[in-house]
Amino acid sequence: MAGLFLVRNDKPDVAEAALATARASFGAQGFPAPAAHDLPGWRLLHFAHIIGGPDGLLTHGDDLVAVAGTPVVDGKLGRPALEALLSIDPLAPDWDRIAGQFVAFVRRGGHNFLFGDYFSAFQLFQSNDARVFSTSLLAAANALPRLTFDPQGVYELAFNVMPIGEDTVFVELKTLSPFVVLELTPDGVVHHAVAKPLPAAAENLSLDERIARHRARLSAIISAHTAHFGDNIRCPLSGGLDSRLLLGALREQGSNPEIYVYGPRDDEDVIVAEAIGATLGFPVNWVDKDGAHVTPDGFAEVVSRNFHQYDGLPTFGNIFDNGGNGAAQLLRHADGALAVSGGCGEIYRNFFYLPDRSFTADAVARTFFARFTPGDATDGFDSRTFLAGITSKIRAAIEPPAASGHLPRARIEQIYPRIRCRALFGREISLEARYSPYLMPFLDHHVVAEAMTLPLSLKHAGRFEAMLMNAIDPELAAQPSAYGHDFTGAPGRRHRFSEWSTRIRPVWLRQHSYAVHRRLSAMSDEHGGLLTPDYMNRVIDPGFPAMRRFFRMDRITDSALWRRIANLEYLAAQLGSKLAG
Repeated sequence: MAGLFLVRNDKPDVAEAALATARASFGAQGFPAPAAHDLPGWRLLHFAHIIGGPDGLLTHGDDLVAVAGTPVVDGKLGRPALEALLSIDPLAPDWDRIAGQFVAFVRRGGHNFLFGDYFSAFQLFQSNDARVFSTSLLAAANALPRLTFDPQGVYELAFNVMPIGEDTVFVELKTLSPFVVLELTPDGVVHHAVAKPLPAAAENLSLDERIARHRARLSAIISAHTAHFGDNIRCPLSGGLDSRLLLGALREQGSNPEIYVYGPRDDEDVIVAEAIGATLGFPVNWVDKDGAHVTPDGFAEVVSRNFHQYDGLPTFGNIFDNGGNGAAQLLRHADGALAVSGGCGEIYRNFFYLPDRSFTADAVARTFFARFTPGDATDGFDSRTFLAGITSKIRAAIEPPAASGHLPRARIEQIYPRIRCRALFGREISLEARYSPYLMPFLDHHVVAEAMTLPLSLKHAGRFEAMLMNAIDPELAAQPSAYGHDFTGAPGRRHRFSEWSTRIRPVWLRQHSYAVHRRLSAMSDEHGGLLTPDYMNRVIDPGFPAMRRFFRMDRITDSALWRRIANLEYLAAQLGSKLAG
């Protein structure tokens, strides 16, 4: 299944109204009509994939399993995975048997349980009063009587692309923590704590043993999917390393996926990907997402379609384009194919570019999450309070009880999958896996756990990742890349110097890097959009009546930041009077 919605039924009229809005919200996003189940104290809707995919619903007498996302259990997908999941105690799950990103509702032995994948990457939104649960943000928001923008969540989305931890942009909605399993009883919800450990130190292994272990972990999650989908897989290829490693892992299993590349014709990713295809003899489909022309008069219809297709808030706020991103998404999932992504591949690299020593959670927050200049925000924004909020979430996510003081460098590596990947790629996974199954193997917890055992010296400039690539598919590794070198040997001097020059910068300087860049010139990102007034004034109020409480829009010279705020403004207009002033 690709969507779940649950509501408590102790107030039948309220529950019926919530179910009606949920059906409408999911329907507007393209989902087929749901199957409904009445349970003691609760009502459940479960929705099939918008396009197609394996079974996501299993009933066995009074027992039931309904999932959203792409769970893998005992190396199987679809019905066999659901049958295996039903055999596992939700309060003591055997995570060695479970993989993938998903949300699962399990009724077993007369008890109802709700839980997510290892990192809670696949999003489940829940109301603060624990009466509404939904894999769709819009469905959850529309089911509540009143909503209030949460300043911390709003600023995190604007400055860092997505809210982190359990926060959303609304006070009344949170996401499910990875450290709980919910038991849904007739009298309410019981929270059961669960541990989700990761290795806390690098292991001393030979390179051959290390490569063999990593290769086995990656092969296990990839082979489960290729056994089910064969060649009906769509895989990206760029000039970088992550998508190439993913393609190599698919090829190792005997799969010949459909390969594509995005970007302008003269983009380096396109040039490298097409050259690789020509050399190795496989086609690479070039998709120009910017090719379609939209007039200002037709822009409102495109934005509305994008808004529903991406459940209100896509990553990077890019609902204001020509429809190319949405069309590309539908192509990735056409015919119920498995779409795959190299996202989170930085588990093999030094993502935060920090040197090999201990740091506090506060230092990490100031190094990476201080992508703002205070002048963009109104007087209600306090940078110290904002960063303190992020720091507390980092501490809680490392491993409860919350970490404090200086963190060993190996523990800091956990911040990437537990915080950054969960927020950014979790939203991506949640939006993609609605259409057909979606695989992001580098966020699978077995693969992540193995990556946490890497010494930092092997992560610099993708040194180990290239070794793994070369071991899995030496022919593919030998092809040129956007880094100026192939992946059969050590990274080039330019690549190594670029990373080193960032690692040596102190925390105080890294904290102010974004603000310095902003003072020097206007900024943008690769996600673009039709952001000129002749387009944008057709879809949002240029006075930003909802967001001007948080931002000084006239001071913002970063178009990516402006676009994300505009996405929030559009969301506010769609919710209308439901939003508190």
